[in-house]
Amino acid sequence: MYKLYPVAIVAVVLVAQPATAQLASPPVQADGDLVGSPATTYSVVKGDNLASIARQNHIGLVELLAANPAVTSQTISLNEQLTIPHQHVLPAGDRSGILVNLAALRLYRFDGTGQVMTFPVSVGKEGWDTPTGTTTVIEKRKDPTWKIPASIRAQDPSLPAEIPPGPKNPLGQYALTLNWPGYLIHGTNTPYSIGKPTSHGCMRLYPEDIESLFGAVSVGDSVTVIDTPFTLGESQGNLYLEVTPTREQAKAIASFTPAPALAPSDPVVQALLVKLNTLKSEGLQIDDQTVQAAMARHDGLPVIVAKGLPAGVLNAPQQARAAQTSAVPAMAVARATPPAKPQLQAAPQTPSQAPQAKSWWDQTKDAAANAMSNVSTWFNGAKS
Repeated sequence: MYKLYPVAIVAVVLVAQPATAQLASPPVQADGDLVGSPATTYSVVKGDNLASIARQNHIGLVELLAANPAVTSQTISLNEQLTIPHQHVLPAGDRSGILVNLAALRLYRFDGTGQVMTFPVSVGKEGWDTPTGTTTVIEKRKDPTWKIPASIRAQDPSLPAEIPPGPKNPLGQYALTLNWPGYLIHGTNTPYSIGKPTSHGCMRLYPEDIESLFGAVSVGDSVTVIDTPFTLGESQGNLYLEVTPTREQAKAIASFTPAPALAPSDPVVQALLVKLNTLKSEGLQIDDQTVQAAMARHDGLPVIVAKGLPAGVLNAPQQARAAQTSAVPAMAVARATPPAKPQLQAAPQTPSQAPQAKSWWDQTKDAAANAMSNVSTWFNGAKS
């Protein structure tokens, strides 16, 4: 059995490659809320490593690992069969400009004609979270100089005040400056880092992808950043669900450690169940087992959870994108120091709060039913 070199070793080769060594992912035509084609299988060949496989297939490392849970280390074998995800469910909301889903580690760019550019990205690591909200592109820079923020230099005093254009510049050859002080969408000189939560808050693309995006974007274009691991969409009468790892799970997956499971009471779980229950109340037959399996796998592969979807069911007035705001996020203003994580105090637990006789799925549905009841109570009160 042939063993391949670890990613850390081959990464040196990837850094030295010019941007033209790899073609960018081409735009794809949206089919309703679905973009891309079904997953394919890749057979490992001599010279492959996880980073090179991800890059040549236009995906990020976490996307590759999430779709292949049997891969538990950087070592892969000759002729090993890997699942390559190509298909995605577009998040709900206005589809214009740039949209980044932090949980999915993926960027979308809409041109208004149904054509969608989509690229894997790296986003902020723990303590340096990329903010959510809506902003705009205020500047495009080719061969940018990186003026290193004081907060980063405080971590490593040996860093210079700035790094000029060139192969040692972490911004790569292209950068889009956002109207959030200190935040950019840019390239990289370390392509093996793409598709993981590894940045200081900026959004980082493969060199070939940022070059393609740079040419398509104009100053003034909108940039919306959301954070949702669950996306629902319709295509050809089917309701699709895509479940990607949460950012906490992505961190574990990138480190080849077991990803923590989501609790039934987790807000993102409840948000999905509330939406599904709403669709059920409108007469749609949801396949609960498929939903449950997709949530457990969180592999980023869209699955059909209902068929015979009436036209326009999901095109009713949509809720605004998560945390959308035109204001500058507080995190962006306070970029001088890493943002502190909020301290959450758990409520005291009693045996009656989590009956042991019920499964995770039953607990989830019960919690969602309570959430729906609260929404209904609030809505009826608002009307009176």
